[in-house]
Amino acid sequence: MILAHAAARRNSRSAMGPDRLLILLAVLIVGALAFYAAHLWRQVWARQRQQAEVRLAQRQRLHDDLRVLASSLLDGQLPLIEGAIRIKVLLDNYDSALTLAPQTQVFQQLYDATAHVPTHADWQALSRAERRQHEARFAELTEAHEQQAREAARWLLDTGLVARP
Repeated sequence: MILAHAAARRNSRSAMGPDRLLILLAVLIVGALAFYAAHLWRQVWARQRQQAEVRLAQRQRLHDDLRVLASSLLDGQLPLIEGAIRIKVLLDNYDSALTLAPQTQVFQQLYDATAHVPTHADWQALSRAERRQHEARFAELTEAHEQQAREAARWLLDTGLVARP
């Protein structure tokens, strides 16, 4: 009976050997997968951090560009229509709340009033008479909205862009 017991014990050990091996293999696989998942999450977090830094840098550039444009508009270094269009487009990309602010609506109005005017090569392709018509309209718009646009530019510099980086 001792021999039978010893043989049964040997058989049970050899039967548990592959089970232990499978468990060890499963633990190793789970550990490797957990390590790989952690590695992937670190990559995701690093990419999110990098994207946030890019967005912050872009926002800062827009902020600085808006300040330069508003100052140039106030100093008369930039034609009113061109400045209003550029400021409106940058405001759209910078902060929609500023675009919708009542103080900056003049930029939207001037943008809408000139949206149909061709630009770049299309402007050059216009006849002199057509260009003069547009330029006359620009002069009318400038006369009608210059003070309001200057006030809007001043508001941006003094208030609108101050609290926003």
